[in-house]
Amino acid sequence: MSQGFNEISLFSLLAIVAALSLAWLTPDPAEAAGGDDVSWTDCQQLTVEGKGWDATESFYDRLPAKAKGVVRPDVWGLSHDSAGYCVRFRTDAPSIRVKWELLSAGLAMPHMPATGMSGVDLYARDAKGGWRFVGAGMPTAQANEATFYPPANMELTLYLPLYNGVKSVAIGVPAGKTVTKLDTARRKPIVFYGTSITQGGCASRPGMCYTALVGRKLDVPIINLGFSGNGLMEPELSDLLADLDVSVYVLDALWNMTPQMVTERVAPFVRKLRAAHPTTPILLAEDCTIHNVIPTQKGKILRGIFEQLKREGVTGLYFVSADGMMGPDDQGTVDGCHPTDLGFMYQAEVFARALKPILEK
Repeated sequence: MSQGFNEISLFSLLAIVAALSLAWLTPDPAEAAGGDDVSWTDCQQLTVEGKGWDATESFYDRLPAKAKGVVRPDVWGLSHDSAGYCVRFRTDAPSIRVKWELLSAGLAMPHMPATGMSGVDLYARDAKGGWRFVGAGMPTAQANEATFYPPANMELTLYLPLYNGVKSVAIGVPAGKTVTKLDTARRKPIVFYGTSITQGGCASRPGMCYTALVGRKLDVPIINLGFSGNGLMEPELSDLLADLDVSVYVLDALWNMTPQMVTERVAPFVRKLRAAHPTTPILLAEDCTIHNVIPTQKGKILRGIFEQLKREGVTGLYFVSADGMMGPDDQGTVDGCHPTDLGFMYQAEVFARALKPILEK
């Protein structure tokens, strides 16, 4: 009895010591961020990557104001989502706060969590030049705040929501600490035009969609022009994409298109881009199925169009097969179509392998 009592007392003592140690090791958010004495920086004053046009109706819109009334209403509505936007900065603060206000009160979907649809996440560049996940901001309402503990004086990237828009985003640091805008002198961005998968459905957080993964793998800015259910290669979209001065055009819209649309729209879309930008590489991507049926009916049509365009003398045209985009098994999707984080990692590997030699040229 005495021995049992002593064992229980010992375990209780150890538990108390562990709890005290944990409390000492884990920074208190309010204390680490300086309580209420916080200096806030509007992210519009920092480097915001992902904007294709400056003349937007709202700062975080993905299409220019001139597209209103030109593109279909569904596309215009989706252009208010901040998919692909990220904020690049550096700070000497031991902790930062992030405040973001959302456009929509709808935070999640049945097959996509709020962290991906409406949340933010933070990455830090490590000593070897790679990127490491720091933490995620989990939304609970339209106005949100989260605290992060990044490594000191490291290059940081904050990804914004994939399927919601933002009215404002700000970064707070303790008084006396600084937030520094990073140099934007990097190579031209890659623009991805496509569907819900391009937009990021259904990543668990913004930094896990395939376009963000490709951006980190290749260290290149990304413009995300994925429009959920509405990647249909309309002529007005080719006109808008032709405005952009980019390193590569990636066209990944087959998932939303019918075979007839593929037959009628792909070649004119490509010709429009080539006329506007005679030397900019254009990468055509085909679709697949959960069972890796490659090529699909639409994929066969796309392959034929690719060969025909080359015979016409269209240069700088590339093709990426869907082989491997669903991975070696059928475990990479939420619903048989939209990728999980695992599925997006498979996709990013395929796109990065295809894009790396194009960028190196």
